[in-house]
Amino acid sequence: MQQNQNNRGAIIIIGILFFVFGFVTWLNGPLITYVKLAFGLDTDSKAFLVTTAFYMAYFFLAFPSSWVLEKTGMKKGMAMALIVMAIGTFLFGQYATHRNYTMCLLGLFIIGSGLSLLQTASNPYISIIGPIESAAQRISIVGICNKVAGIISPIVLSAFVLKGVTGLEEKVKAASDQQLKDDLLNEFASKIYTPYVIMAVVLVLLGFWILRSSLPEIKAAEANVQPARDNTTKEKSSLWQFPHLILGAVCIFFYVGVEVMAGDAIGTYGKGFGISTDYTKYFTSFTLGAMLLGYVVGLFTIPKYISQQAALKISAILGIVFTLAAYFTSGYISVGFVAALGLANALMWPAIFPLAISGLGKFTEKGSALLIMGIAGGALIPKAFASLKEHYNFQLVFCALMIPCYLYILYYAIKGYAAGKTIPLSPKIEAV
Repeated sequence: MQQNQNNRGAIIIIGILFFVFGFVTWLNGPLITYVKLAFGLDTDSKAFLVTTAFYMAYFFLAFPSSWVLEKTGMKKGMAMALIVMAIGTFLFGQYATHRNYTMCLLGLFIIGSGLSLLQTASNPYISIIGPIESAAQRISIVGICNKVAGIISPIVLSAFVLKGVTGLEEKVKAASDQQLKDDLLNEFASKIYTPYVIMAVVLVLLGFWILRSSLPEIKAAEANVQPARDNTTKEKSSLWQFPHLILGAVCIFFYVGVEVMAGDAIGTYGKGFGISTDYTKYFTSFTLGAMLLGYVVGLFTIPKYISQQAALKISAILGIVFTLAAYFTSGYISVGFVAALGLANALMWPAIFPLAISGLGKFTEKGSALLIMGIAGGALIPKAFASLKEHYNFQLVFCALMIPCYLYILYYAIKGYAAGKTIPLSPKIEAV
């Protein structure tokens, strides 16, 4: 009973962390709109450097993060991550007021670096703090916190920074001279300073709180091993000897790519139909609302009614169906199907991550880092969409990028998750 209470306390703390990095991560959608106007960018491709800088940090910092965690432990590593995020957040707010796009991208890269460390620690932590068979259920719990934050953050940024943005766009276009245009854009750019400074302060305070919290330290090498009758973990001496992990990292790459496309690129997608920025700036919240619904479904169905891999299979099929529906419709209906991809994507991370790190034992931290590197899919796939849509129909590009991703995720759900394993995951129901 005491162990269950400790686990629940840890889940609450990790849930707060997931809320924090959900809030910061899902600001990227409206930030694309913000930077395109504030910095006078002439193409969506340049504006999508927001997601490129943010998510590429995961690729470069994931393995260094695992080395840091081996030295500091997961608890201290999480606290350090929040401080790093605070530094990046402050830099972005500071240089946005000067309309220095390069330094703002550096700030986003630093935020992504902190998140890389935070996710490299928190995701395996929540997966192995209880039975691996019910990990998707625990990830659904903290995922709800993440998506609630994701719904709120675009609304907050839109209310305080992007209010009346369509009217401002028209004023900038009608400005008679460059000085007047610069004055309008400088005033607009400065609106983001206060929200980002407040976020930096909150992140610092949270870092110190985590350090002093009752969050228990977990030794992954002891908590995440295959059952004794399976000697494969003992025989393996390299991370690369776990095929289900390698295939899982590729799966994460495609999953995060489609997640960011549905969440951050939906505003740009909507503008392709001529929908006003005053409306498209809220579209990310619709996607996150659909994801929240998916997490609630996962909370009550996994593993009681369906297994983690079955949930992943259903999710991939839904992704294919909704993508095709978005392609064959137009206007708000098409945008609605893109938002519905949030429902399809919701259970993917909760399923892929525990399936991929299952049984890694002493390789859990490095295996987690490899999976976190896969988050770079959020940097490359949306950027490819922004670049290709300048030359081809945006709906065709969207569909052509999304369908192959979902097909691979479907493969992993059917076969890839079991590659190299000698026993299946137990279907028994375990307590959270």
